[in-house]
Amino acid sequence: MKEKVVAVFDVGKTNKKILLFNYNLKLVSESEEKFVEIKDDAGFECDDIELIENWIRESVTKLVRSDKYELTAINFATYGATLAYLDAGGKRLTPIYNYLKPIDDRIPESVYKKAGGQDEFCRRTASPALGMLNSGMQALWLKCTKPEIFSRVQHVLHFPQYLSYLLTGKIYSEHTSIGCHTALWDFDRMTYHHWTGDEGLKLPDPVDVGTTNDIEVEGKNIKVGIGIHDSSSSLAPYFAVSKGKFLLISTGTWCINMNPFNAEILTSEQLDRDCLCYMSITRQPVKSSRLFLGHLHEVAVNRLSAHFTTSPDYYKSIKPDNKLIEICKKKCGDNRFFFENQPYSRSLKDKLDFFAFNSFAEGYHQLMIELSELAIEAIDLVIPEEDDIENIYITGGFSGNQLFTKMISEAYSMKNVFTSEISNATALGAALVILKSLDPSHLPVPDLGLNQC
Repeated sequence: MKEKVVAVFDVGKTNKKILLFNYNLKLVSESEEKFVEIKDDAGFECDDIELIENWIRESVTKLVRSDKYELTAINFATYGATLAYLDAGGKRLTPIYNYLKPIDDRIPESVYKKAGGQDEFCRRTASPALGMLNSGMQALWLKCTKPEIFSRVQHVLHFPQYLSYLLTGKIYSEHTSIGCHTALWDFDRMTYHHWTGDEGLKLPDPVDVGTTNDIEVEGKNIKVGIGIHDSSSSLAPYFAVSKGKFLLISTGTWCINMNPFNAEILTSEQLDRDCLCYMSITRQPVKSSRLFLGHLHEVAVNRLSAHFTTSPDYYKSIKPDNKLIEICKKKCGDNRFFFENQPYSRSLKDKLDFFAFNSFAEGYHQLMIELSELAIEAIDLVIPEEDDIENIYITGGFSGNQLFTKMISEAYSMKNVFTSEISNATALGAALVILKSLDPSHLPVPDLGLNQC
């Protein structure tokens, strides 16, 4: 008898995956593709959307024909800040433009001026001014630079909903995609910002993220979800597991700190310090801050390794040593060795005299003390004045760094701090959402590999 499964297309900028989960949310199959980027109509790199479209359709057909699995449902989790434009016949009109594509500053400024200035606009939309990373500005850019194409646009879809549309032909929007620094959503009024109507953007009214549609593939009935933004998707499993309010620290190249339980309005000061708001699957704002943690760590470790002639991954063998921590505190005191002393420093010093340390291990302890301080500064930005967060979950690459988890758990000693050993939180969240739609009475608790620090 074939095992019933839910398929999730997890589409990142680098890797594209298909993951199959059974009805107990256990991962039973995973495959990965890397597609070479192509050039858009102006010569800027972008995803090869035709290749992705064909991959999705062909993969669904193969899964329906599988002798091992019975495909019952499909969902999508993708990176955000990316739009697809459809004409009246439902045909895609443009490439899938890269959110790193440059934009003339005068384009967003035209909106800022009509909406109370940049600071007020960014505060109200919970979106730092990030150029094309504000997906709403992508649509405005299309209107300003390609008016003939824009005049034919009948529907504007975010990337997760476009991939769902490929299978269902249905037009949708949902809150997690709208809320990810798009500059489209008015968080004060919890509706589209009025500029979208003023500029003629044809955006669908958002529906519940658990919405599904039935399709038939080779005589097989399958439910298809409308997709979800990857950051919000990664939060979903913790809503299912956490007993009490929580904060998620997702680490890797970036350290993203997400608090779904902070109802305070985002301030201009927080925006200046790289804070923004996502929206959760429950349509609530998720206050978020970020730090270039993995990148800063990599650059500093490379310099430290070059001085002490150690292998690039030698740091992985370093365990917390209280004596070394005390030595570092005596040597540096309140001063920082790697970073400037001012709050919210984000840059490594150009000149570093590593002869201050007697060993790589000593220098690495000082580095992690300082990186943890920077992470704590960023985390504190999303903790409300009336702090009622009970649990902190650390996931991703630094969840295995014992020095980092030690510093974080000591800084928040009044909270329960856990590491979460899970490699596919984004896909798991998308599977959880659609499984809930399939059978609300059967909601298995996902295994997040929690270990209390």
